[in-house]
Amino acid sequence: MSESTIPALSVLDLVPVRTGQSSVQAVAASMALARTADDLGYRRYWFAEHHNMPAVASTAPPVLIAAAASQTSRIRVGSGGVMLPNHAPLIVAEQFAALEAIAPGRVDLGIGRAPGSDPVITQLLRRSGTTSEVDQFPQHITDILRLVSDEGATVRFTGGGEYVVNATPAATGVPEVWLLGSSDYSAALAAAYGLPYVFANHFAGDGLERAMELYRSQFQATEQNPTPRTFITANVVAADTQEEADERALPQLRQFARLRTNKPMRSLETVDEALAAPSDPLEQSMIDQNRARWFVGTGPDVAARLRDFAAHHDVDEVMISPSAGSYASEPLDVSPGRARTLELLAAI
Repeated sequence: MSESTIPALSVLDLVPVRTGQSSVQAVAASMALARTADDLGYRRYWFAEHHNMPAVASTAPPVLIAAAASQTSRIRVGSGGVMLPNHAPLIVAEQFAALEAIAPGRVDLGIGRAPGSDPVITQLLRRSGTTSEVDQFPQHITDILRLVSDEGATVRFTGGGEYVVNATPAATGVPEVWLLGSSDYSAALAAAYGLPYVFANHFAGDGLERAMELYRSQFQATEQNPTPRTFITANVVAADTQEEADERALPQLRQFARLRTNKPMRSLETVDEALAAPSDPLEQSMIDQNRARWFVGTGPDVAARLRDFAAHHDVDEVMISPSAGSYASEPLDVSPGRARTLELLAAI
């Protein structure tokens, strides 16, 4: 893409939960943000999958996707992503076939290989029935692609005979499947399957260029995807002033640092709390390291950097994780900082 080209922008939402905020209020804030993204012309709105985290309410992407689809009219809605080791392929296929029926032509199924939780939660998820194992990830991607297709998947019994399984009885369309990852493995797998690929740069910046080169050089064309397609995620905070952007970025930066330094997790701090409690040297080191990879500043500054970022990696789309925190005085059922980030970038 040309360096002067403005990349298409999409949104990744973890449904953050801040101090004093209920899950009801956090979800309401995310639904308001989805409506804002729809009105402003953003391309996609995806929900992540995480479990048992005090600051993250995006535990069930299909439920949140259905809610967002009902409150928007144009924007694509999807998962960023469904963590396949936690779920049986048939359940995933059925859920997203149903979503495609709810919002025809607007549904993305982003699939990831990580569990999105700790080992205890992983075991609890697997108690609900037979679920995917990490080493069966490639086979289960194949299963999902077949299950959501018009032909369905065919089960062949060892004693003879066949049984056809469809994710929905009379599909008129299928969700668009994307593979998510942050490693050579995911890039090579997406290339081998001829799937669009998303590099999770918002939490793993290392290895980006290598993964992109591997994906593009090994890509196997399919009828659905004749050429490689990819985009990159990024943590973004845009505000009317640099000072405000720096302040609003601090709660999420501290949360990342707490996670990386194995400190107890808590709900997301308000900006006021983060400013009032200085970080220790190790935490500050992690904050500084992550901050260097984030896009934090005024609208024009962030837009220019995102434009250069997209051009450097030859992508026409960037999915932003709007990471602006809230001040204690701001309402609990909206996210003014996150909404302002979307507004400022859409206006460029």
